[in-house]
Amino acid sequence: MAYNLKETSLKPERLTGGHRMCAGCGAPVVVRSVLRALKPEDKAVITSATGCLEVSTFIYPYTAWKDSFIHSAFENSAVTCAGAEAAYVNMKKTGQLDDTYKFIAFGGDGGTYDIGIQSLSGAMERGHDMVYVCYDNGAYMNTGIQRSSATPKYADTTTSPAGKVVPGKQQYRKDLTAVMVAHGIPYVAQTAPIGNFKDLYEKSEKAIYTEGPAFMNVLAPCPRGWRYDTPKLIEMAQLAVDTCFWPLYEVENGVYKLTYKPKNKRPILDWLEAQGRFRHIIKDVEKVAELQAEVDARWTKLLALCGEV
Repeated sequence: MAYNLKETSLKPERLTGGHRMCAGCGAPVVVRSVLRALKPEDKAVITSATGCLEVSTFIYPYTAWKDSFIHSAFENSAVTCAGAEAAYVNMKKTGQLDDTYKFIAFGGDGGTYDIGIQSLSGAMERGHDMVYVCYDNGAYMNTGIQRSSATPKYADTTTSPAGKVVPGKQQYRKDLTAVMVAHGIPYVAQTAPIGNFKDLYEKSEKAIYTEGPAFMNVLAPCPRGWRYDTPKLIEMAQLAVDTCFWPLYEVENGVYKLTYKPKNKRPILDWLEAQGRFRHIIKDVEKVAELQAEVDARWTKLLALCGEV
């Protein structure tokens, strides 16, 4: 069935209101959109690494989750989900369960790119029928905006502060989506909450209902860490996509497909200027040119992989 925003928005919420996520945060928008892709009759087991999402939606004895929810340690979201999926498979075989369950793990970039990459890699390599969703906000936001390996170069964080000697983070961000493609799993996607959420919804549906392991890397802007006004959440995501800082694509059984190509690719400066964490380099022509070159190189490589050039 073709995507219909009105019909999709009428589906029951699986992450309720009343959680304590910040206004203007991308994480709950991402989570709600992913869970809407579940069929109403299917149940879900959801795990979440320690982070903004967990501490703000599961404050004992209250929970914003309507499906079964497991909070695991920072490094264990993927393996916890994998263990639950393995138990489910056994219970189905022995006739202990009739219902259909889907298994979804969530983690921020800190709990995915860095602390959780070992268990994520293992769960994907073993072939568990599950989806891992990284909500990438580009730093360890929950504990005070420390840099992660997803943090863009030159971003100002509390552990890579911008000053007269060192202008923010000194390393380029890790391309985790490419790392997951290298695992040879059935489905990998990169997406963001933009427009009418069609791209995010369709990729979520495909990931959930593809047999075997799937990985989704979803941009989730953070108003505190990125320093933008809270109503500009969707605008920040759209800028990231239109500058090709965050290209939208999927890799299904090894085949690359570009799912969004800007009609007019915007300069990376437009995205940098919209955030307070880059204000120290806005007038530095050489550094802006360096970041533009990095984005262009990644974009050109992706176009070639997708057969667009």
